[in-house]
Amino acid sequence: MVRNGPTVKTARRPEVRLPELAPWAGGELEPDGDYDGVEFADLDLAGQEGLRGRFMDCAVRRCALDEAGLAKARILDSVLEGVRGVGTDLSGAALRDVEVVDARLGGVQMHGAVLERVVVRGGKIDFLNLRKARLKDVVFEGCVLVEPDFGGAVLERVQFVDCVLRGVDFSGVRMADVDLREAAELGIARGVESLAGAVISPAQLFELAPALAVQLGVRVVA
Repeated sequence: MVRNGPTVKTARRPEVRLPELAPWAGGELEPDGDYDGVEFADLDLAGQEGLRGRFMDCAVRRCALDEAGLAKARILDSVLEGVRGVGTDLSGAALRDVEVVDARLGGVQMHGAVLERVVVRGGKIDFLNLRKARLKDVVFEGCVLVEPDFGGAVLERVQFVDCVLRGVDFSGVRMADVDLREAAELGIARGVESLAGAVISPAQLFELAPALAVQLGVRVVA
């Protein structure tokens, strides 16, 4: 008799269908701004302050976001494509039904953020700070994440598909249906003891065996 193994719930991907967008022609972002059906394209938004802004049915394409202040912003049913920058502040932000495509970012602050039905596809993000964030139905696909910090975060139905994870910190993470099997590279710097609720491949288990042995206090002697 063939017995099926435990099933893994897959992430629900966003289905973003943007309406006809109006080009942004309104100067700098403003705190508590309300942006609906707007396209931000090829703009320098570096250092602008969009604290608590609401972005609904928007596209942000090829914009510079260096040190942009978007803390506690709400980004809904939107696309971020080809954005770049260092030090973008999205702490406490809420992203729902969002596609992030070919981003080139560094030091993004997303601690305490809430991500639901989000796809991060392609590109490279260095030092992504997702400490104490909540991720539900999130897919990282074909991207490179260098030293991402998930410390204390809650991950539910999160998938890593053909992506590179280098120096990841999973310390104190709570996981449910987190699928790491298709990661192209899985390098865990801290938090291997927090993988309960994750699914890994036999090859990944072999690679993680030394770190797991250390956590269990097991000595391996030839």
